[in-house]
Order: sequence, then structure tokens, then C-alpha cells
Amino acid sequence: MTLEEMLARESIRQTMARYTMAGDRLRLDDFLAVFTADAILESEGVAEEDAFRYEGIEQISHWISRWTNRTGDQHAPTHQATFVRHHLSTSLIEFTGPENAKASTYWTAYTDIGPDHCGYYLDRFNKTGEQWLIAHRRVRLDWRSPQSLFTTAISRSR
Repeated sequence: MTLEEMLARESIRQTMARYTMAGDRLRLDDFLAVFTADAILESEGVAEEDAFRYEGIEQISHWISRWTNRTGDQHAPTHQATFVRHHLSTSLIEFTGPENAKASTYWTAYTDIGPDHCGYYLDRFNKTGEQWLIAHRRVRLDWRSPQSLFTTAISRSR
């Protein structure tokens, strides 16, 4: 492994961490900064009620903004958690070209109840300037607690 490859891997890990921390704290600008302008954020292999697909930074911005807004019932929050923390674990990064990479990364989301839901990300990254940004993220849900505080979150964030 070359020094350049090691630095690229660390930049990709930094992008994943920035996504996770900005998303958990609903920091819109920080969240959007990890995507390419034409990025795709979508679910894969989930029940229809949990499915989503957003293309381009404008649609992704609209989606993340809605997590802080109320929809439907004006008094119902998007989800019932008082906090959410996504934890990333095993991550396999493979370079597909000098400015392209793909990664598979396991994640678990913790809320007030403890482990709430988990799955993995399937990502494509593009090098943009000195940063490696998410060009396409597919979110796979492997498990959700029967007590999950996110049961209605996706439908309320549309």
C-alpha cells in the first residue's frame, strides 16, 4: 500500500465520519458537504414504506431539512428519539480508479432504547479536489428493534 493510498483511505473514513456526525446532529451544511453535486442517496433492499431515493444535492438537502420539520400531524416529531448516534464499524474500501473508490461499511444506530436499528452502507466515492466525497450511497437496513423509535421516521420525512 502506498502513502497516497493510505491518505486516500483516511480521507474516505473522514468523509464517512463527517456524514455520520452531521446527520445525527442535523447540521445541514456539514451534511451536504460530504456529497458530490450530483450524488444519489437511496435505500436498498428495504420494505416499501422505508424506501427512498434522492438525486442531487438539492433533493438531499430537502430530505435532511425535513428531519427537523413536522409533517402530517403538526405535533408529531419525525421520530420519537431524543438522540441518535450512528456508530460505524467494519469498513472495506476498494479503489476502482485513481479518483474513484467503493466501500461497504457496517453501522448501528443507538437511541434512547439502546441499539435501535442497523445495517450497512454501500458507497461510491469520487475524489473532488483534495477530498473524497460520496457520489452514491445505498443504505441497507438489516435489523430494527421491535421498540425502534424510528418506525415512522422515513414516512414522516418525505
